[in-house]
Amino acid sequence: MARSKSEDILDYCRQHSRADSLLLSNLEKYTWENEDVPQMISGQLVGKFLQSIIIMINAKRIVEVGTFTGYSALQMAEAIPEDGEIHTCELMKKHVNTAQSFFDRSEFGYKITIHEGPALDSLEQLQSNNFDMAFIDADKSNYLDYYKRCFTLIRSGGAIILDNMLWGGTVIDPKDDDSKMLRKTGDYIQNDDRVFNTLLSIRDGLMLCIKK
Repeated sequence: MARSKSEDILDYCRQHSRADSLLLSNLEKYTWENEDVPQMISGQLVGKFLQSIIIMINAKRIVEVGTFTGYSALQMAEAIPEDGEIHTCELMKKHVNTAQSFFDRSEFGYKITIHEGPALDSLEQLQSNNFDMAFIDADKSNYLDYYKRCFTLIRSGGAIILDNMLWGGTVIDPKDDDSKMLRKTGDYIQNDDRVFNTLLSIRDGLMLCIKK
């Protein structure tokens, strides 16, 4: 089957972005070979975008909603300072175990703390205005609540990034519950004067919000 133009463009973008470390490449390979829904992994381009934002805003303390196998947390851990911290929230024990096993193999893994359990409960335990950046990539049914809570955690000038905000384009005319919630979240952010937001067509849609 012939490759599409969009696939060629995606490959070109990957080839002209910083390559992943060997451990990150191995983690991505493990995810695709062992997980039921491996496409949940954020991937190289999203990972390097997160690293770029970290560098631009000098982020040191980060909260992540949705660890999955730990790929995005490790991406961010590579970019924050030696004394930086990442607090990542994950509900499923299986994913906690997988992520921790890779964190233990990384020279940057000491920067990452996993909070196991419902993310909203974990987020309530974190101190407000004490983080530089948040990355949300978890169950879509709670996306708006995740955004609202992360907003209180992030300092002025900090960034909130939400993945899957296009959801395969279904947010344009949403029919299912996940699409409707993502559309509701996007509309809420668009009307939130407390942030400067941009929706980017990277992967499945990244919403970048800078807190004023």
